[in-house]
Parts: sequence; C-alpha cells; structure tokens
Amino acid sequence: MSKIILGLAGEIVSGKGTTAKYICENHSGSSHRFSTMLRDVAKRMYLEENRENLQKISTIFRENFFDDILSSVIAKDVESDQHNVIAIDGVRRLADIEYLKKIPGFKLVYIETDIKKRFERIISRGENSDDTTKTFEDFQKDHEREAEKQIKDLKNQAEYMIDNNGSLEELYRQIDKLII
Repeated sequence: MSKIILGLAGEIVSGKGTTAKYICENHSGSSHRFSTMLRDVAKRMYLEENRENLQKISTIFRENFFDDILSSVIAKDVESDQHNVIAIDGVRRLADIEYLKKIPGFKLVYIETDIKKRFERIISRGENSDDTTKTFEDFQKDHEREAEKQIKDLKNQAEYMIDNNGSLEELYRQIDKLII
C-alpha cells in the first residue's frame, strides 16, 4: 500500500489538529506538526510558547537559512515515518507545499471554518499561553501576522476541501472519504 500523506492547511483553529488526531486514532496514522519544532526551540530557550514567539522563531529560521526550511524538516520526518497514513499539521506557505509536493502520496487538504466558530474554539482550547485571554479583535489581528497571510492562498492549491462548520461526526465523515 502506498502512503497517503495529507498536508493540512487552514486558518487558525480551523480543525487541523482535530483532523490529525482523528487520523492517528482511527486510521492507524501518524502526525507531524510544523509548530512542534518551533515549540521545541521555545522550550529550550525558556521562551513563553505563545503565537507571537513561535512566529518570530519561524521567521528567524526562514530569513537566515531558506524559506522552506521547516517543510524540509517535515519532509525528512515523513520520509522516515513507517505509517501508511500521515497527517502534516500546519501547512502555512506556498513555499511549504512546493517542497512537500515532491513527496509521493502528498495531497494538500484545506480546512475551512467560520471565524466566529474558530474564535470560540481558541478560547476554550487554550493551546498557547495567550489564547484564553484573547479578544475577538486580538484574534482578528492574529490573522494579519506574516505567518497567517499566505494560508488563504493555499485554498486554491488544495486537492481536497473540508468544511468544518458542522459537527465532529460530519468532519470525521469527510476525513474518512479522503482515506478510504
């Protein structure tokens, strides 16, 4: 069986992590996340793991090495991964997919979710240290940051679209259709 590698793109809190988790738990898959390497650096440097710091670290790497450095790390991780179904969580830039498209079995999946639903999720999730105190205006400003600006452009590059405005069951059915 050839590998199924799904690059998950979508705006902040669109459901990328939920999709990756579902793939791992229900399709014996694995997940690789762009932010993991950034969080590793933040932890090692004793920096707060908030969106701003993670984006700064990403920018430092990309500006001082090469634009697709993060996707090259993910690609190496995926190539050595023995799972048949793999989720790549957090594709953000056109440069990322140019590198990842070279991996056999790679498909870009864009997850679309209404901004109000995403705001409710970010407050309840609290993944980053600043998430639970965020206002809707702060959340809207997050979308203007450099790391978020190219995400909408990825929608036009996606082979598959997922509408994540419904229930979890509806999301899971869409994921299953991509894999089965």
